[in-house]
Amino acid sequence: MLAVEMTGDAVRAKNGSMVAYDGQMSFKRLTGGGEGLRGMVTRRLTGEQMTVMEVRGHGTCWFADRASEINLVRLSGDRLYVEASNLLATEAGLRTGTTFTGLRGASQGNGLFTTTVEGHGQAAILSDGPAVVLRVSPQYPLIVDPGAYVAHQGNVRQTFQSGATFRTLIGEGGGEAVQIRFEGDGLVYVQPSERNTIAGDV
Repeated sequence: MLAVEMTGDAVRAKNGSMVAYDGQMSFKRLTGGGEGLRGMVTRRLTGEQMTVMEVRGHGTCWFADRASEINLVRLSGDRLYVEASNLLATEAGLRTGTTFTGLRGASQGNGLFTTTVEGHGQAAILSDGPAVVLRVSPQYPLIVDPGAYVAHQGNVRQTFQSGATFRTLIGEGGGEAVQIRFEGDGLVYVQPSERNTIAGDV
């Protein structure tokens, strides 16, 4: 559960994620979750649709989503890439948008686009179990199963690579048919649980 103390400021959160509050709060539904009309249209065209509410007031507001773990990510002018279903809340000053992910999003069953969060402030992301933050460096690329991926930030490039081997094909391997390779310099958030993905059945 995430407790947010507010003194007249606001946060944006997944619609329906408020579980309790004290003090004086107002709730406003924001259709689309993007910035203005362009954000709304982009989200509808790309399928990365999410319903967001703005919470403003004085007091403490608690947020949660199906008992998922909540991980706080601090942004200092950089950009966070996260699936809409894994984004719980952001400070009101952060900007949200969409970006093309290609095969990674398709392999996860999330479509070809993902949500971006950028600016200065904190974002709360959800994971199935406590997320682990793994470093990607030019010397050490990182390979991640699509079902365990939650989010990433930094100057990171992602490509697909096949994890299929002869043992996989005859049913004796781990079943990781497709993997995501991250290269560059940044962080990748990985959950200790694998969601069902299209790539896992390839």
